[in-house]
Amino acid sequence: MSTATPAHVVRIIGGMPASDGAGVRLTWVIGTPSLPELDPFLMLDEFGTDRPEDYLAGFPDHPHRGFETVTYMLDGRMRHKDNHGNEGLLTPGSVQWMTAGRGLVHSEMPEQESGRMRGFQLWVNLPAREKMTDPRYQEFAPERIPQVEPAEGVSVKVIAGSVGDISGPIVQPATDPLYLDITLAAGSHWRYTLPAGHNAFAYVFEGGVAVGEGESARAVAQSELAVLGGGRQLRLQAGAQEARLILVAGRPLREPVARHGPFVMNTREELMQAFIDYQEGRF
Repeated sequence: MSTATPAHVVRIIGGMPASDGAGVRLTWVIGTPSLPELDPFLMLDEFGTDRPEDYLAGFPDHPHRGFETVTYMLDGRMRHKDNHGNEGLLTPGSVQWMTAGRGLVHSEMPEQESGRMRGFQLWVNLPAREKMTDPRYQEFAPERIPQVEPAEGVSVKVIAGSVGDISGPIVQPATDPLYLDITLAAGSHWRYTLPAGHNAFAYVFEGGVAVGEGESARAVAQSELAVLGGGRQLRLQAGAQEARLILVAGRPLREPVARHGPFVMNTREELMQAFIDYQEGRF
């Protein structure tokens, strides 16, 4: 066992029901009054439903500037397009890491009329020096996401960061992100060393997980987010049922944040300029 200082749960946040786009129903986790942000993370939404009426309207054309959006599909198919000519199809298990940079207008529309649609969208801030970069995409099909079994009963999809010698395909030097999709068989446990200096959270989306060591461990239920703190040695244990969670961490930027809707800048003046540029068609 590592002698690293144990990580522990600082806070537990429950998701809030919400809707976005043209009425897509989702659970809003980061970006709520309870947790406005967790530097460098600005927002986390979980969407998941078997009811087509909850997702068919999708997310029609909308702008972004100054940050990144990370879409991870668990079930369903989502077609995305933007005003720079980029287009692609997100299928189950795929991930898209979009750097909006200086600005684009894009849409995300379901490419199915029935069945389950489930996944996450995470917003990650960009440092001031990169807010006006050219937009770009890092998009990977499920077969490009490595999967490892670091302990008995534990399976991990490595989207960003690393587990042992296995690294995920997403690279972003500014925030050096970690993004793991972890499945724990009933009763199984796993220890993982978090990146030094990062802010981290665990969000449970199936079952329940005990987070932390010994008597200080706290139970985190389905649809709850645990903000992590303390040391780097994280212990996760499933209860009587299989559990699944995402573990996400990033280097904090520690810069002022000026945000409104789909624009995230450092000053009010930059925010106002973003609205002007969008209205005048400069995206």
